[in-house]
Amino acid sequence: MALPPHPDPGQPDSRSPGRYLWWLVTSQPWRVLRGALWGSLWMSGVVLEPFLIRGAIDDGLVAGDRGALAWWAAAMAAVGLATAGVGVLRHRTMTFVRMDAAYRTVQVVTRRVARLGAALPGRLATGEVVTVGTTDIQHVSRVLTMTGPGVGALVACGVVAVLVLAISPLLGALIVLGVPAVAVAVGPLLGRLRQAETEYRRQQGGLTDRASDIVTGLRVLRGIGGEELFAGRYRELSQALRVEGYRVGAVTSWVRALAVGVPTLFVALVTWLAARMVAQGSIAIGELVAVYAYAAVLAVPVAFILEAGHDLIRGLVSARRVVTLLNLRPDVDDRDGAGSGPDGPADLRDPGSGLTVPAGQFVAVASADLATVAALADRLGRYTDSDPEVTFGGVPLSRLALTEVRRRILVAEPDAQIFAGTLHDLLLPVHRVDETAIARCLRAASAEDIVDGLPDGLDTPIGTHARTLSGGQRQRVRLARALAADPEVLILLEPTSAVDAHTEAAITDRLRAVRSGRTTVVATTSPLLLDRAEQVAFLVGGRVAATGSHAELLAGCPDYRALVTRGTEPEAAPAAAGVQS
Repeated sequence: MALPPHPDPGQPDSRSPGRYLWWLVTSQPWRVLRGALWGSLWMSGVVLEPFLIRGAIDDGLVAGDRGALAWWAAAMAAVGLATAGVGVLRHRTMTFVRMDAAYRTVQVVTRRVARLGAALPGRLATGEVVTVGTTDIQHVSRVLTMTGPGVGALVACGVVAVLVLAISPLLGALIVLGVPAVAVAVGPLLGRLRQAETEYRRQQGGLTDRASDIVTGLRVLRGIGGEELFAGRYRELSQALRVEGYRVGAVTSWVRALAVGVPTLFVALVTWLAARMVAQGSIAIGELVAVYAYAAVLAVPVAFILEAGHDLIRGLVSARRVVTLLNLRPDVDDRDGAGSGPDGPADLRDPGSGLTVPAGQFVAVASADLATVAALADRLGRYTDSDPEVTFGGVPLSRLALTEVRRRILVAEPDAQIFAGTLHDLLLPVHRVDETAIARCLRAASAEDIVDGLPDGLDTPIGTHARTLSGGQRQRVRLARALAADPEVLILLEPTSAVDAHTEAAITDRLRAVRSGRTTVVATTSPLLLDRAEQVAFLVGGRVAATGSHAELLAGCPDYRALVTRGTEPEAAPAAAGVQS
């Protein structure tokens, strides 16, 4: 049965990678304790077999006692069956322990990504996020194997030491000292492995990010002839990652070689000493066989211990990346005392620019500086906090709960993500709308022809980023999706920049009608959209320089006229060229 995700994964301890791993352990204490119990019993059963073999040889074969031999043989069979059963419980429990850690990590990472929202791309590269969500989560979950077989391996070493001490203090002391000697021999390599793993993970994240950029912008790269250049750079980074991978593999191979070689030498030494003791009459033949078996069986727990050390190194490297993501903070967050905003439609005011958007009006914002317009949209949608603060009905946006801000104010960016799925699902907002409303939004965005051209209409699957659609089609789909959400305040950034003049005219005629009675802000330099606006605000240097209708600004503001007519005024040519691009 699969382990379901937790309704609440809890609050992770992200102060350090080690603390985060310990949080994963303490989040499931009873399951971890069961894993440690089953792991200890399983390992103890494995190392108990040589003790039973010694009894069968000395008390049964050597003494010629068939009854004793039968008793010891039955005990060996019973212990073997019990060990096999406990092994099943151990494996099942540890699978659940690892799954719980993986699910919990996925949930806390996803929760943090959701809270970061639009701030994430500016804080962490796409490749880093992809790597955290795939390889790193697997490495983190594998560390928890230490809590089962790892604990059992330590218990097994202790059991073997006690059993051998009962045979010979010298051999027992050799085994007690031999296990730490293996760890000392491998320890320095584990430090080198951690450094190599860290560098490998860093380069892997960068390469993944580069691949994501190439795939996303492949059409653009082919258009400008940059495909080969970027592909060549990717090959160079890939080769560098391969070399780093060889370095990790080299250190790992030495760790594995020592994990096999050192215990083998250790077994040979113990067997040689035990054989000499038999020759001297210090120990019996059965005890010799038992000591050899103890030393040989120790290879199993020692291998688990070394594997646990390897997993811990990789897990710490991966946990550091997880912790880095968890420690990122969004640009804005709910503050103490966040509450509700105005009950009905209200004016939206940005003191930083001097812009006031009256409730229920269709307002256009024109500026030669696209970065300024984008910053204004971020403030109006509270994707960033400003001083002085933007107000909604006289209430600072920072005093409203973020969920309410997102529900009532929607900023529709020109490159907003288009998710994979059917076109029908893509157009549905959080609240369900009827088919008539979807058709009305498609018509307002002049996107009916897109639906008509698809083989299954609205039920046609659209891949990630909608690469099967043209740039203009994607823009119209984004506009239809924003209109379907029907927010109280809709902020559109250049909603018609990628469509032809005929389509832009159709959208312009329908957009104001479908948003009648709702507050709409359109950032644009399109004369068609500006002409339909009830009010136009002209921004210069991030401040409102003039307001009025499109016709009034054309007649009374030369800079505005130069902007929207694409540089008929000589002094406005540079600004107009920037807008045109």
